Amino acid sequence: MRFGSHTHRACRERKLTRCVLSCLPTQVERDAQNLLTDLLKSVSRSFYLTLRALPASVRSQIGLAYLLARATDTIADTELISVEQRLSALAKLRTRILGHESAPVNFADIALAQPELPGGGTNSERVLLQRIEEAITCLHAFAPADQQRIREVLDVITGGQELDLKRFGDGTAENVRALQTDSELDDYTYRVAGCVGEFWTKMCRAHVFPAASLDDSFLLKNGVRFGKGLQLVNILRDMPKDLRQGRCYLPVERLARVGLQPNQLLDSNCESRLRPVYNELLDVAEEHLRAGWEYTNALPQSAIRVRLACAWPVLIGVRTLGKLRAGNVLDPAQRIKISRPDVRRIVTATVLRYPFAEGWQTLFDRMRA
Repeated sequence: MRFGSHTHRACRERKLTRCVLSCLPTQVERDAQNLLTDLLKSVSRSFYLTLRALPASVRSQIGLAYLLARATDTIADTELISVEQRLSALAKLRTRILGHESAPVNFADIALAQPELPGGGTNSERVLLQRIEEAITCLHAFAPADQQRIREVLDVITGGQELDLKRFGDGTAENVRALQTDSELDDYTYRVAGCVGEFWTKMCRAHVFPAASLDDSFLLKNGVRFGKGLQLVNILRDMPKDLRQGRCYLPVERLARVGLQPNQLLDSNCESRLRPVYNELLDVAEEHLRAGWEYTNALPQSAIRVRLACAWPVLIGVRTLGKLRAGNVLDPAQRIKISRPDVRRIVTATVLRYPFAEGWQTLFDRMRA
């Protein structure tokens, strides 16, 4: 499967932006194109690759939703300002995105709090916050139904970020805060990622395969599980870093079964004691990703770009789980992730096997093994 030359892709991108933003002044159109290409690429190279695989009919909507979510996430993670300031800023941006407030927002103080990059490079999160009103202007250029979908998912995401700040805002390495129950963990993974599966499904259903005969309830249910699985992989992989920021997403009720408290997870020697409950959560994540694979294969065969864009994170996620089953997941010196060559091999395997149903179907278990 060929995706066209760089020149052809760039041409399509310009045509898409002109189509979506044709009602806006020329300068705004150029600014929007920069937001949805250059800036988006700089804040997330991995997601940008997935985004470029999507059909043009949904690429800008999903890209803008990602940028807005990245802005809210940047605000929530800016530890140089107080929790109260972050909660206030999140509420203002949430209200602005939802269209309940027309007055422009200004996050110059939070933008300046973003760290300088080594060598004096530009911090992309800082630029994003400085240009947040341009992103909101882009939102107004979409059809009302698309605006509503974007607003709905951002409402859920920002609500999850606010709850996260309230739970963990005063946490430190000396005072680790933790989720209490599996229900809290499941709710968190829905708020920050499962809802994205719903949004993705609704957007693609409306624009990519509106007339296809599909089981929408199956897609929505498994789209949620798809997102939850990806977020759970992130939680399990990033645990050493989160613990040193005072956050433990492993529920206290699970840790208690093996006689551990959240602060003890800062000691990598406790890894063997943690393993039974950690492996249980790896299994939960794997089953969510398997649901994501079933979701991918339930999409129309003709929706090649969407299926590839879904397959890559599923397969990268299940491959990551395999590495987490083997390494010391409490050791902060071990950054457990798959390599870029591994990612390229996964992308190549999906493209080469796509025309062959039997070979394609085996990819999940091959990566799992």
